[in-house]
Amino acid sequence: MRQSKHSVALIIVLALSLSSPVTVSAMDSIVAPPATDERVVVDTLHGVAIEDPYRWLEDQNAPDTRAWIKAQNEYTQSFVAKFPGMNWIENRLSQLQRVDKAEIPIERGGKYFLRKRSADQEQYLICVRDALNGADKVLVDPHRLSEDLGLSAEIGDISADGKLLAYEIRKGGEDETVIRFLDVESGEHLQDSLPRALYFGISINADNSGFYYVRIDLDGGRVFYHRFGSDPASDELVFGGQYTPSEWMTISQPEDRSYLLIRVSFGSSGDKCEMYVKDVLNDGPIVTMVKDVKAGFYDRLADDRIYIMTNYQAPNWCLYAAEVANPAMDNWRLIIPERKDAVMDDCGAVAGKLFLTYLENGGSEVRIFEADGKYTGELKLPAFGTVRRVAGNWEGDEAFYNYSSFNMPKTIYRLDINTGDSEVWHRPEVSIDSDKFEIKQVWYNSKDGTKVPMWLAHKKDIVLDGSNPTYLTGYGGFNLGVTPSFRETYPVWLEMGGLLAYPCLRGGNEFGEEWHRAATFENKQNTFDDFIAAAEWLIENKYTSPENLAIRGGSNGGLLVGAVMNQRPELCQAVICTYPLLDMLRYHKFLMGPYWVTEYGSADNPDHFDFIYKYSPYHNVKKGIDYPAVMYVTGDCDTRVDPLHARKMTALMQTTVGSDIPVLLLYDTEAGHAGDVAVSRKVRELGTQLGFLAWQLGLEP
Repeated sequence: MRQSKHSVALIIVLALSLSSPVTVSAMDSIVAPPATDERVVVDTLHGVAIEDPYRWLEDQNAPDTRAWIKAQNEYTQSFVAKFPGMNWIENRLSQLQRVDKAEIPIERGGKYFLRKRSADQEQYLICVRDALNGADKVLVDPHRLSEDLGLSAEIGDISADGKLLAYEIRKGGEDETVIRFLDVESGEHLQDSLPRALYFGISINADNSGFYYVRIDLDGGRVFYHRFGSDPASDELVFGGQYTPSEWMTISQPEDRSYLLIRVSFGSSGDKCEMYVKDVLNDGPIVTMVKDVKAGFYDRLADDRIYIMTNYQAPNWCLYAAEVANPAMDNWRLIIPERKDAVMDDCGAVAGKLFLTYLENGGSEVRIFEADGKYTGELKLPAFGTVRRVAGNWEGDEAFYNYSSFNMPKTIYRLDINTGDSEVWHRPEVSIDSDKFEIKQVWYNSKDGTKVPMWLAHKKDIVLDGSNPTYLTGYGGFNLGVTPSFRETYPVWLEMGGLLAYPCLRGGNEFGEEWHRAATFENKQNTFDDFIAAAEWLIENKYTSPENLAIRGGSNGGLLVGAVMNQRPELCQAVICTYPLLDMLRYHKFLMGPYWVTEYGSADNPDHFDFIYKYSPYHNVKKGIDYPAVMYVTGDCDTRVDPLHARKMTALMQTTVGSDIPVLLLYDTEAGHAGDVAVSRKVRELGTQLGFLAWQLGLEP
């Protein structure tokens, strides 16, 4: 769940009328959900007997599970057809999604490569241009790859001379991809390809004779080298073999592809890493840069220099420089020390300069340094917002960066290094009247007295009488921070008369590694307490009330709302829990679960069992509780967080609450956790979620 450290926030538009909350009786009586067999399995963990009545639903492909999924989808759709304003919601989402979009261009060999999608297309194309603003030549069109538009294409790598393209084909939201290679000039595919697997990096070598790649499988991560024209089964193992599935690795090379840098992360939180470098031009040995140091390390390459961003003895992160000729940690030079007033969030080594992105007061600040660490100035950003990354070539004279804020969709800027001027290179033409709304940051006290910031977006003439339908969302984990940015669902919610709230929960990186560590392992409850305190603050300050409050979270955020729903069910009217972790006693046994043990711990460890069991959502559902209405969202193609969590939790909740409270499962057999899905599919899923909340909170578009 991490290599980059970024997250999401809010946005604006025009308000419509709202009515009092809709109770379940307003949509006919709730029909009983499909019956689910209980087939109890008992595990004994550290002397405690644990009953699991729905273990059989873990088998995704079993006929009984497929029949159950079909029945659940039919049950959910019987409600969706009656959600108020669904046509308006989907039409508005479609308007916001169906605009021309582009990603940051990549220059190689004088050509520019990019992904782009026009307003009438379902998927991003991969294109090449002879000039930055020249005509596009389509290299890969995913619309031609499948009839159901379920495949997407992403750039894996581009050779240094711009003659070869490596691209990845992804089904639905799977993490696994197929890798293919294209001759850019002729448009012909090479015979070489890599089969569907989990890949964490690919890099074509200097003379285009082969490529390095990382593959993760059941035995762990490995770095291989493939020579074009050979059988992939005979690819050379370059590095690995000693690691387990709980470690993962990435590779990177400088623009001239003279050396290969290998980074190994122990778990997904970056709390321990190893780094190695190999002189590939001279087929040198693999040399250790850092090992056996408990800290996070991230690399940026510039010719024969390696820049290392780390939280070693610097919780707010700092930057070192190392020479390839002497890469061991003892030879590193500290060139940009830790700041106490802001967190170093990213480093871009572009056009001979270093662009350091900091998190300060919940937003991005980008400082510019010379290669030796001398400060030279800052990027002038349009307003308070988020810069995702600064990208470009070390030997170039231009830099590109993404910027977004509450009232601005993701916009790409081009910086001319020679003049220092930035200009908009691409901005989606999204129709939003942001002047009608107010964005602000508030602070509140969590249960233990910790001060936590929270972003709010609402109409300027809001009345604080507790009647405002409120969408409270959060994440709080894996060093991912909350900064102001744009999502199409937010303006739709605000246009319907709702209020958005997004607290910066402990577990993220808003205030450095200490803020992250304050919500890992036995401290995970702090994330839940911060979220509960945010809801209480909104209620106490008359922004909303329990019957007007909905909470939403996905992935680690799904765990968040799943735990909060159990601990404080009276706080809210509705819950949306997407692609969630819920059975925390068994999460580490499936898919990418082993990588997350460094964040949550493992129930197999007797020192961890008690605190995990205490909050595990699946193990803390109780009968006789007046739970809020809930919709679980997942899909077959989630190969990161196993859909078994949502399946088992849906069955348990439906059995526990019966037909008194709607418990719905929105299950897409073609979607998952990662990558792009077709626009129409995305609109349907997001529209259904907003329709559910509109029904529960009484919003009528």
